[in-house]
Amino acid sequence: MKFLPATGLIVMITLASACARLEEVGKAPSFSPSRTGDEYFAISQPSQGAGQVDREPLQMASLWSRDRASLLGDRRAGSAGDILTIVIEIDDRAEMSNQSERSRNSSQSIAIPQFFGVPQELNQVLPDGASLDNAAETNSASGFAGDGATRRNEKLELRIAATITAVMSNGVLQIAGTQEVRVNFELRELRVTGFVRPSDISRRNEITYDKIASARISYGGRGQISDVQQPRYGQQVADIVLPF
Repeated sequence: MKFLPATGLIVMITLASACARLEEVGKAPSFSPSRTGDEYFAISQPSQGAGQVDREPLQMASLWSRDRASLLGDRRAGSAGDILTIVIEIDDRAEMSNQSERSRNSSQSIAIPQFFGVPQELNQVLPDGASLDNAAETNSASGFAGDGATRRNEKLELRIAATITAVMSNGVLQIAGTQEVRVNFELRELRVTGFVRPSDISRRNEITYDKIASARISYGGRGQISDVQQPRYGQQVADIVLPF
């Protein structure tokens, strides 16, 4: 009877999660709201424009202008709210193998053929075939061999537009980018965050993922296919609780 409250609680939680999932039957996964998060806050704020701070006044009579809208202007992102492109091309390969082997042999024997004549006297009393000439003899052998190998191959090629959410006091740019693509009933999500230096941004306003400090790259999805590939909640709990 003491287990009834706990059992009822588990049943209620299970029914609540089931009802939430039943609402998604026959529907495509919904997009996340775009007008939330650090990206929208940074873009919605008035921007001074990248590179416009601490610039010398332009000559009105000059044929060439360094303004961002001009032909030779610097269009690279540099202030909060600006957008740049992140190029993700991951092609990692790792392979490791090791082997170990160990063996040991030992042999010991104890013999007392002469000990003040005591062994000879005892040999007469011992049963036939028994003798103290070789009192004891032991042999032991042990061996161990181990072999292990690890191989990993990951390849990912993506491009995503990220937003500068903040400019640190030392000039480093904090970026964040999200992308969602829905195909039929499957939604693919790509999220990138990290810190970059303005000098690492190319003239095409692009930066590769290996120049992002504290990079956090997440590529996943949700929908019917992802749901089938995941084990049920009860199975996940059982895998954690069961000791075997």
